[in-house]
Amino acid sequence: MHDNHFDHLETRGSKERESEQMQQLGRQIEHARKTAPAYRELLCEFDQPIDSREKLAKLPLTRKCELREKQQQRLPFAGLTGIGSPDLTHIFVSPGPIYEPASNRTDFWSFGRTLFAAGFRRGDLLHNCFSYHFTPAGAMVESGAHALGCTVIPAGTGNTELQVATINSLRPVGYVGTPSFLKIILDKGDELKTDLSSLKKALVSGEYLPPSLRDAWRERGIDCLQCYATADLGLIAYESPAREGMIVDERIILEIVRPGTGDPLPAGEVGELVITSLNPDYPLIRFATGDLSAVMPGNSPCGRTNMRIRGWLGRADQTTKIRGLFVHPSQVAEILHRHPGIRKGRLVVSRENDLDRMVLQCETAEISDGLNKALAETIRDICKLRGEVVFVGQGELPNDGKVIDDQRSVA
Repeated sequence: MHDNHFDHLETRGSKERESEQMQQLGRQIEHARKTAPAYRELLCEFDQPIDSREKLAKLPLTRKCELREKQQQRLPFAGLTGIGSPDLTHIFVSPGPIYEPASNRTDFWSFGRTLFAAGFRRGDLLHNCFSYHFTPAGAMVESGAHALGCTVIPAGTGNTELQVATINSLRPVGYVGTPSFLKIILDKGDELKTDLSSLKKALVSGEYLPPSLRDAWRERGIDCLQCYATADLGLIAYESPAREGMIVDERIILEIVRPGTGDPLPAGEVGELVITSLNPDYPLIRFATGDLSAVMPGNSPCGRTNMRIRGWLGRADQTTKIRGLFVHPSQVAEILHRHPGIRKGRLVVSRENDLDRMVLQCETAEISDGLNKALAETIRDICKLRGEVVFVGQGELPNDGKVIDDQRSVA
């Protein structure tokens, strides 16, 4: 590790990076053909070496939105990896359900790079408030922290007063988790008049980070950066202290394509993020994330030379992330299916007081307190999130095909 950068890869010249990554791509394609049954079938018609972005763009997409169905047909990973015991160390379960593997490879999700950019260094004590339950978020941070030589408090989510007491007692130097939960912890600390001043840095993800919130934390001595990652791919892009866009991770190849197609778009145009992972243990090739972003011109002032993106700009489909978890249109349909009296429904997502709010609007002829309570319980059961229920009259919901209406600003 260098003083200002995680490794020499971050400061490579553009031509050097492209040449080395295209060589890695060719090896990764061949590796996937040999070890992952699904890619052996999917790529059987492509017998020429894949060693350029132009050739990569001709390969078919693997869509995240189709992963659940594919996995049900071929458990647990839809044949997209050949890894097994003893190298396979974990099987995680994300909402859907979607199953994700992890291996004994050091820093499997490449989180050490974003932690380093956020100021974490060897010997630091880190308070990790990403979930350790089923989803890989907590483990993603922990693997990167251990690669850096940091000590981790596996705090997870919830138990706000215990979070405050632990930070006060153990004095971690930094927080990692969602921005909304950091706000909850700091607000609770203020309420209890508890000293949380040991926190000097934070890395947040999973939600929109309002600039006003980041500014407020800076005033109390906490320098906060953010990153963009998924359970399937690990780190995709991350902020540096320059805070000018998000820098693409060194172990992926990123494309921006026209939504609904696999056609690459010119730099600067908003389109769907498609990622090819260079992790040989889970060789996702042209993985269409469903997320929107755009490439920024030039290099970051921090000296890192990889491509930058504008961050998360919304979804190419109606799937949305609420409080760190994805909610799919199919889940809203399942909620309504369990309550036949509901004729039509629409999940409205908004943001109040820097916290996500989700409200299920329902058209029904019969309204009762019992139905409201039952719907709230079904929302929590299926989405693993708390949500409110509002009843409206017949015909009041717009006839626009929307199942999930995300009204939060991404500016």
